[in-house]
Amino acid sequence: MLVFWTVVWTVGLQLFLFAILGGTVYMIVARQLRKRIERLFSDTYSENLWEGVTGLKHMGIEQTVENELRASTNKVLHKPLGGARDFPHFEGLLFTPAQLVKLPVDDFVPVDISTEIGPRSNRPLRLSMPILVSAMGYGVALSKPFSLAIAKGTALAGTAFNTGQGPILPEHRSYGKHMVVQYHGAFWRPTDEQLAVADMVEIRFGQGANAGAGASVTAAELPDDVLRDFMQYANRPASTLHIPAGLSEVRSGDELVSLVKRLRDVAHGVPIAVKLAASHLLEKEVDIALRADVDAIVIDGAQAGTHGSPAILVDDFGLPTLAALCRADKHLRNRHKRNNTTLIISGRVRTPGDMLKALALGADAVYIGASALFATSHKQILKPLPFEPPTQLAWATGTHEADFSLEEGAQSLANFLVSSSEELKSGIRALGKQSVRELDKTDLVAWDPEVARVTGLPLV
Repeated sequence: MLVFWTVVWTVGLQLFLFAILGGTVYMIVARQLRKRIERLFSDTYSENLWEGVTGLKHMGIEQTVENELRASTNKVLHKPLGGARDFPHFEGLLFTPAQLVKLPVDDFVPVDISTEIGPRSNRPLRLSMPILVSAMGYGVALSKPFSLAIAKGTALAGTAFNTGQGPILPEHRSYGKHMVVQYHGAFWRPTDEQLAVADMVEIRFGQGANAGAGASVTAAELPDDVLRDFMQYANRPASTLHIPAGLSEVRSGDELVSLVKRLRDVAHGVPIAVKLAASHLLEKEVDIALRADVDAIVIDGAQAGTHGSPAILVDDFGLPTLAALCRADKHLRNRHKRNNTTLIISGRVRTPGDMLKALALGADAVYIGASALFATSHKQILKPLPFEPPTQLAWATGTHEADFSLEEGAQSLANFLVSSSEELKSGIRALGKQSVRELDKTDLVAWDPEVARVTGLPLV
């Protein structure tokens, strides 16, 4: 049967080529193709084109392309959207459905997935779902219309977006319903007036794709209107827009205590969070944050993405998301802080299944980045194709900003968020539960031995 279909396919291909090329051209192409195949099966390896395939397999396609990019310039290779390393992750886990031992819940029964961040704070952040859109800053990453589409899309869905490390615009506040303002060390960091209208303040010390390092944006590469939004914070023009590593006012735990108190006062009692890149020092760094009396801790795993970070930081630094989540949850329980400190996890959280597993493992909420980026682009990704990548719609330096529809992008993101939240409810019902707060590790088993080791869950 295989031989029969091979013959059919080969004859069909020849007839197709003959029809579109014509007899003479077909004979020339066929003769050249036969010669190339004969050489492929007779040339020594050092002369054979197949050596390139072997080389790609040895090096890896991604690594080969990246090394070619390094060879074309003498600059650091900046890598967007995270790495592709295959760490133990949520795919190695499965839920245990309710049937007889536990009874499932029918699909007309309401399920509560509402989420409260910073329950101890004077003004907890209350969301319709445990899904937030993570820090993707205007100017340092996103164009103005794309950034505002994210703000509006999250508002339509009843959840929050994070302003990231870019300048904050008045439209961010007016378009967004729940706004997380990220506090960082650059000269355009949020003013007291902008902090005062935040729904949560997130102090950024690190992120999964950039460790705790700084970052720079070349001013000349930005459109004039974007550059003006940066420079309204400056006394003089700058050729490079630099985000320093860390915060100049925080060099010790005591200084973090003072900063948290100040931000809590300026922001009128909203939750104060600390964002950390997941590392092997996780427990010690969480302890420093706890001593500062933060309301929430954000852990960004090594699989997280960003607009652009040195490839070595993307690929070779940090702790995988799954391991970081399990360690953070365990440590907060050991410190008896689990009930009053919100834990938010991020880093390659892509699907409702990933989200629900993270919540069952102890996260109170998840941040999504790349999946929100793609959802906001949705069918509009066809506009830059085939000659430009779809991200040219989104980046501040993108060539297709004018083609992006803010309203369409906002609605697409809202659709994705609401759809994902409804899937969370379906999963919770299938576990025999009616609230996201009823989830725990007993709802999960591991089918991958390494995931079982990392999570401490039983191996099926």
